Amino acid sequence: MTKPSITILGSTGSIGRSTLQVVALHPDKYQIFALSAFNNVELLFEQCKVFTPHYAVLAAITPNPELDQRFKEIGVELLFGLDALEYIAAHDTVDIVMAAIVGVAGLQSTLAAARCGKRILLANKESLVVSGKLLIDAVKQHHATLLPVDSEHNAIFQSLPINHQQGLDQHGIRKIILTASGGPFLHKQFHELTHITPEQACKHPNWNMGKKISVDSATMMNKALELIEACWLFNASASQVEVLIHPQSIIHSMVTYKDGSVIAQLGCPDMRTPIAHALAYPERIESGVEILDLAKIGTLQFEAVNMERFPAIRLAYEVVQTGGTASAIFNAANEVAVGSFLEGEIPFNHITEIIERVLNHMTMGPVESLAAVLAADHQARLVTQQIIKKSKV
Repeated sequence: MTKPSITILGSTGSIGRSTLQVVALHPDKYQIFALSAFNNVELLFEQCKVFTPHYAVLAAITPNPELDQRFKEIGVELLFGLDALEYIAAHDTVDIVMAAIVGVAGLQSTLAAARCGKRILLANKESLVVSGKLLIDAVKQHHATLLPVDSEHNAIFQSLPINHQQGLDQHGIRKIILTASGGPFLHKQFHELTHITPEQACKHPNWNMGKKISVDSATMMNKALELIEACWLFNASASQVEVLIHPQSIIHSMVTYKDGSVIAQLGCPDMRTPIAHALAYPERIESGVEILDLAKIGTLQFEAVNMERFPAIRLAYEVVQTGGTASAIFNAANEVAVGSFLEGEIPFNHITEIIERVLNHMTMGPVESLAAVLAADHQARLVTQQIIKKSKV
């Protein structure tokens, strides 16, 4: 039997590295077809030496003969640029695409995989946040499979009936509960956040993640984006999704049913669990993750979200209600604001304030095409940069 062939979009990021760790445990089950990186040449090269894919892609680097020759010497064809991402996502040989590129940069390659009917392991939440209708329609039209890798959405997927896309009400489902750690500043007062440094914001108490997603967790923008994503993934209205703070990150999310049942997925906070689940679904395979010891943990805590303390969640509900390009604008403004914070240009507690100003400034339109989504994204970035520039004067 031929082993499923995998493309990993974003193999040098935290999700990509974890995916390769899981694949390495099962050399008899999977083979790597292609790996991609933004510009991390050395790590991509080392990964290629171990997994010997047919292709490697450097998305942010222009064609370079010396690099090309270096990869060719280990039997790997090196491609360059964004178009190459779509090529390795849509290639006829590929069965599974791990979509793990951070931000809107991963949108077009994820759509390419959907339009070619691939099994997509979705770790790039922005693809659904920015262009939910386009991606869901492509998945349905081309009979692709979309499996969530975010720990929260994967937990929800495991807690729902197989045919949940027909509608939550039809299956006696009352509500989806997204759990959130609350990040590193959960119990700090808002005025204490003025002098938070990027280094502090990137030190998540439970998860080892990249800088951008770590800052998103600290503002709870990560959960705001997940709320929007959950509505698309599970055909849910905003009123059917609730966010609950759970600092231990042991219960990754829950589903409540009309009969009073609450079904949850628990596990140690390690992304290899949802990766292994999505990779092997509907089977189960070893992930390399430590088995959860509830007796050792002892106590699990929960608390409601303070919308004044975490305005990103309030904004997400408003964005879902507004629809259209609102979520693309929301995401773009956040990417620019977080980047500005990481560069030391704005204080931490200005991130969500700037995003709200962008939302109030711009006019939302319908999501009729990828061009419309990208145009809204581009305009939102310009507006955000202008607002940041004025705030520094």
